[in-house]
Amino acid sequence: MNFDVLRRWLLRSGYDVTFCRNVTDIDDKIIRVAATEGVPWFVVAERNQRAFTWAYDTLGCLPPTVEPRATGHVPEMITLMERLIERGHAYASGGDVYFDVVSYADEYGKLSNQKLENMRPAADTDDESCKHDPRDFALWKGAKPGEPTWPTPWGPGRPGWHLECSAMATKYLGPTFDIHGGGIDLTFPHHENEIAQSQAAGDGFARYWMHNGLVKIGAEKMSKSLGNSLLIPEMVQKVRPVELRYYMAVPHYRSSIDYSEEALREAAAAYQRIEGFVTRAAEVIHDVDADAPLPQAFVDAMNDDLGTPQALAVVHEVVREGNVALARGDKEAVARLLAETQNMLDVLGLDPRSPQWRSAGSDLKPVVDALVAVALEQRTAARARKDYAAADAIRDQLAAAGITVEDTPHGARWELSH
Repeated sequence: MNFDVLRRWLLRSGYDVTFCRNVTDIDDKIIRVAATEGVPWFVVAERNQRAFTWAYDTLGCLPPTVEPRATGHVPEMITLMERLIERGHAYASGGDVYFDVVSYADEYGKLSNQKLENMRPAADTDDESCKHDPRDFALWKGAKPGEPTWPTPWGPGRPGWHLECSAMATKYLGPTFDIHGGGIDLTFPHHENEIAQSQAAGDGFARYWMHNGLVKIGAEKMSKSLGNSLLIPEMVQKVRPVELRYYMAVPHYRSSIDYSEEALREAAAAYQRIEGFVTRAAEVIHDVDADAPLPQAFVDAMNDDLGTPQALAVVHEVVREGNVALARGDKEAVARLLAETQNMLDVLGLDPRSPQWRSAGSDLKPVVDALVAVALEQRTAARARKDYAAADAIRDQLAAAGITVEDTPHGARWELSH
């Protein structure tokens, strides 16, 4: 999600953005799961891709410009391996192809700030005896019984994990591109190996690296293998997707998120305060200036290494000013502050009036609207005849059903309780 915010900010800043989201659809884990479940490997790969695509969509992330799969780019991988072998940075052995880290010793380890002599063996193959050095990593893995294979000049086999990313990035972004993102846990060995195999082949690869922090539960990294994962389908049962997105946007992208139910609830409540202002202001101001300038403090925060914590602080300050303007009936100020708020929220993917979030639950909204309207008409009639007990009873019944009613100068308005 952090990189979706980055993409939105770059677009708002006037840049053309090509967003490439690689899909690893064959690796050791996929093969193991497929064997355990007794299904073809591509069934597991397809299931994984559908799951994370659903999660990205649920969190309001823009679709990628291109989403290549590893298995669709074996020819590009073969070409990259040929270039590395010709330059003396890779070698074929026992049906595998390995990257020779000693041949790239002066550069290998710079991203993760490690020295080659201190590195442990790569341990990425069953038979390490085929390697010149135990730290060499597999570019290509030779065929094994029951595994999928593709033909190469060195024999049938399948991609190593690192090779595919360099091949796909180069195909869609060019030999040198601007930004490579990913979790901090991928810095070594994955990203280090990407740099090595790409630059050793003669490509510039990424100019900048952005690594996001991890979600932790207590002191442990959240991980499915540890049995402590918090999956998106589970989380959106606790809070709305837009509130979960807000929760994830509050920390700086490089910071870890130490998950707690209390912090999640606080984030949801904070977002609801923003949403409440936007909803109330929109009842007064119907046309928002989408081209209104962003507050300079927000711009400075986003330009300072994507500083979302400071940017959200600006959002809340503008919302506070907006609520004051609403209370005093200053429509001109409300119009300006609503425009600023919505434009900032649009950058963060959090605008409650965007189609993404307005359409959530839209199938039932007309029905709910009609039913609540009937109840509010009955409440208005009860108040008109000064039967305040009946009016309060209707309001209490709506509240019990999860509907909050607010009396405004423009009449009663309602919203779902969160």
